Amino acid sequence: MRNYREQLRVPVSYWVLSLLCAAILGSTLWAGLSVGAAIAVYVIFGGGCAAALLIWGGVQVEVADGRLRAGQNVLPLQSAGEVAPLDAAQARAMRGPRADPAAFMLIRPYLKLAVYIEISGGPAAVPYWLVGTRHPAELAAAIERSRPAAHADADPVG
Repeated sequence: MRNYREQLRVPVSYWVLSLLCAAILGSTLWAGLSVGAAIAVYVIFGGGCAAALLIWGGVQVEVADGRLRAGQNVLPLQSAGEVAPLDAAQARAMRGPRADPAAFMLIRPYLKLAVYIEISGGPAAVPYWLVGTRHPAELAAAIERSRPAAHADADPVG
């Protein structure tokens, strides 16, 4: 059962700025080259920017079946300890000065908020996960709701 799902799409302002940069570069090269070369430059740079933004914004965060999936990485919620939604200042500190180099971070510059998930239950190479989101309270609540299901799956009833 899915409790939460979010697509971390790139905001429209990133699209406008990147395509504007591609247009400026194409126009600059058009001044010294033929029309065919200018069209090729527009297509290559515009297509490259669009492809990069689609790939970057194609990441999903999902809580389902006792697991947190952030991009291609999966965290079984039996391993989750403390879960805390972070405001912009707290998330900035966890991405910067207070960051642990061994932590898993799925962050984007356009996502100012995040959720902190401590990894507990034995020796872990990753001390915590920091997952960028537009709705940190909802993601943290979904993790908490899915946690009992994760513990129930781990403890067989005999």
